[in-house]
Amino acid sequence: MEYSFYEIEQKWQKYWEENQIYNVDVDHNKPKYYVLDMFPYPSGAGLHVGHPLGYIASDIYARYKRMEGYNVLHPMGYDAFGLPAEQYAIQTGQHPAKTTDQNIKRYKDQLTQIGFSYDWDREIRTCDPKYYKWTQWAFLEMFEHWYNKKTNRAEPIEKLKDIFSREGNENVEASCNETEPFTAEEWNNMSEKEQQQILLNYRIAYLADSMVNWCPDLGTVLANDEVKDGVSVRGGFPVVQKKMKQWSLRVTAYADRLLQGLDRVDWTESLKEIQRNWIGKSEGADILFGVENSDTKINVFTTRPDTLFGVTFMVLAPESDLVQKLTREEYKDKVNQYVQEATSRPERERVTDIQKVTGEFTGSYAMHPFTGEQLPIYVSDYVLIGYGTGAIMAVPAHDQRDHDFAKQFDLPIVPVIEGGNPDEKAYDSLEGKVINSRFINDMKAQDAIPRIIEEIEKQGLGRKKVNYRLRDAIFSRQRYWGEPFPIYYKDGMPYPLDKSKLPLELPEVDAYKPTRDGKPPLARAKSWQTEEGYPLELSTMPGFAGSSAYFLRFMDPHNDEALVSKEANEYWRDVDLYVGGTEHATGHLIYSRFWNKFLFDIGWICEDEPFKKLINQGMIQGRSNFVYRIKGTNKFVSYNLKDQYEVTPLHVDVNIVDNDVLDIEKFRQWNPDFKDAEFILEDGKYICGVAIEKMSKSLYNVVNPDDIIENYGADTLRMYEMFLGPIDMSKPWDTNGIDGIYKFLRKFWRMFHDDGGNFNLSDEEPTTDELKILHKTIKKVKEDLDSFAFNTAISAMMICLNELGNDFNKRKILMPLLRLLAPFAPHIAEELWHRDGQEGTVVDASIPQYDEQYLKESTFTYPVAFNGKMRFKLDLPVDIDQEKVEKIVLNHEKSQKWLNEKKPKRIVFVPNKIINVVV
Repeated sequence: MEYSFYEIEQKWQKYWEENQIYNVDVDHNKPKYYVLDMFPYPSGAGLHVGHPLGYIASDIYARYKRMEGYNVLHPMGYDAFGLPAEQYAIQTGQHPAKTTDQNIKRYKDQLTQIGFSYDWDREIRTCDPKYYKWTQWAFLEMFEHWYNKKTNRAEPIEKLKDIFSREGNENVEASCNETEPFTAEEWNNMSEKEQQQILLNYRIAYLADSMVNWCPDLGTVLANDEVKDGVSVRGGFPVVQKKMKQWSLRVTAYADRLLQGLDRVDWTESLKEIQRNWIGKSEGADILFGVENSDTKINVFTTRPDTLFGVTFMVLAPESDLVQKLTREEYKDKVNQYVQEATSRPERERVTDIQKVTGEFTGSYAMHPFTGEQLPIYVSDYVLIGYGTGAIMAVPAHDQRDHDFAKQFDLPIVPVIEGGNPDEKAYDSLEGKVINSRFINDMKAQDAIPRIIEEIEKQGLGRKKVNYRLRDAIFSRQRYWGEPFPIYYKDGMPYPLDKSKLPLELPEVDAYKPTRDGKPPLARAKSWQTEEGYPLELSTMPGFAGSSAYFLRFMDPHNDEALVSKEANEYWRDVDLYVGGTEHATGHLIYSRFWNKFLFDIGWICEDEPFKKLINQGMIQGRSNFVYRIKGTNKFVSYNLKDQYEVTPLHVDVNIVDNDVLDIEKFRQWNPDFKDAEFILEDGKYICGVAIEKMSKSLYNVVNPDDIIENYGADTLRMYEMFLGPIDMSKPWDTNGIDGIYKFLRKFWRMFHDDGGNFNLSDEEPTTDELKILHKTIKKVKEDLDSFAFNTAISAMMICLNELGNDFNKRKILMPLLRLLAPFAPHIAEELWHRDGQEGTVVDASIPQYDEQYLKESTFTYPVAFNGKMRFKLDLPVDIDQEKVEKIVLNHEKSQKWLNEKKPKRIVFVPNKIINVVV
């Protein structure tokens, strides 16, 4: 019987589903292992061959751990709220739930036919009210908690109210917005609205004015990763910086714990470093600069207070409230125009565009805190409102962007650290001595820092401070397709909906775009209010809301009483292996770790860090093909002849190209413009050009996994994607190379069958050499599985079959090999397992173990050298002694040529290393 992959794969996928082979429950008799994929956003285009790369890797490992005896949780779900579905709804009027449901069905069909070992009974969708009930619940918990710096954890807001009523806020150490001090008496005499306003400054989920990326055409706020080069990634619409009242999550309260937690997880150092840089911890000082003829103080954070005497001007971020306050009347027109232009550029662009130096003078001067010297105050877009205080003290001799600004505006440059040439460029070093700096002169810069901070604090000019680049997460989106906030408004203040009312479900609306007066789409809903008539929040939560705790919900997805039960959480605890793309290295991983730590603080879960080990899979790149049209014609010239003509290269659909040879008739049918195309061929063929690019529909290089499965089978697809290269590296897809894996599986199949196609394994005892081949392979594959080197594991199995030979059919060798192959190619393994009459499923078979006795070598291949130059090799027993070595070497026919009838002076013998004959 020939290897009929289609029937085999259909048969066993049905069997696995009907028998719920991959469904798991809490089982205290087995150790747990939790394998998780970063779940996908289901687009209408479905999967291309690049998407399953990480899923295949995690599935192989999940199967491997199950065969090692673990109770493996391996779930899948969908990040189902998203802007694409909403934009489609705006354009067509079709409810985004319908589009999303269709997309999910397409994704699930594709995932199923690849043979993943997902527990589909645990499937979740973030747009399902039964799921987002718990996202809303978590938000309310954050609304009802504050972060106590003394205990270093979140605590109930009721406890804070009690402290305020007894002591006021002077002794409270909290992560909070700037708040004026008040006494207990003042608090107790405040109105309810005044108290609620103050509590908003302390809540972990809070409402406040924030600078956001506002996209007028989309009518919503966008996250930083949804903006590129000043326009929205979706649609390419202009994006401006705008101050709006938005919900935010106080992620910054957890900044230090987010840093410390990185020391306890098994992630790559490069990924940890990305997170450390994103959090951006820096130690320095807040310094107050007075303003001439004003009571205003400019608060500046600096990591280099030792350079304070090198300050020659001040710069404000365009978004700073101080700009309008300090700009003199005669400068306002220019400054206002500049601010408008600057705030239209996203922060990321402003940071990276170091060539462009712009700014405007406000007309005001700050006063140096020690010298009293006048310092002109400018506004410039290289200063960001989100980092520090939105104002900087400019030290052009020792900061390059300050230096560039000073050169552009002809401002003084005063060196205060020895070394470098500040006339040419800034010199940033902690190694040199301090100069031109009064009481810290001649000190090393690093020693001067604590000394000047001491003096700053002594004179009341500022204080020592730790700062973070990490910002609080803006949590509002002016969209329809997202989780509704469980918040209503009374007297203009936000109040939490009672948790018994959850989930607060999305209402029906007549259109999915903002109202005419610019309100979010939820303003279109009829009776969007509480039973008492209080209006509900009109914004919805962002995309990352639903993905911030989904790993916890997978532990207990059908629980109506809690996000996750205590029993389920204490058993599954955390994710042992998390696989996903590097694009989530900051946003998702920061937010989900923050979310997890908050839930840990309030006692709902038992682990502080959610993801023990994390692997970022690389990208499968597209292998693009090109045709070459002779300019001004509809004639195409083959690749190797193109230099003889003036041509325009055009991308062509890779699915009508085979081994870089174009199917001319399919090409004519592919595009009506080419139906009458003519061709200049080489050797009767049209050869296409090749380039490695991102896999994209616009480049016509997308390969559909459905086509690969139809032609070669799911097991071939699984193994080929792993065989392309290391899991964490990017590599090009080349369908031409898939045949090698397909031939390997067919060869494996034939070894279990006789020439007539009948299942036929021999019970003949294997030889020592055959056992050595087997156990060497088991050791190599297991080591590679443990280190996620799937490509070399597959190579080892290929080598094994070649060493055994085509006619090999001994059961005691092939059945262990079958179990070894099962995680990689589960369908063929399941079929052969049952054909051999085995009980149950290969999924629950044990992974084979190697025996050390078969790994010991009985011989060693010695290089035999004469006067230090290797001349030939000898296979000798590993336990041979010096006397026998000398006898064999001297009598060997090849030795006579190099001895030339001379007697050797000595023979150097190093066991299991070398033999050297000294003549």
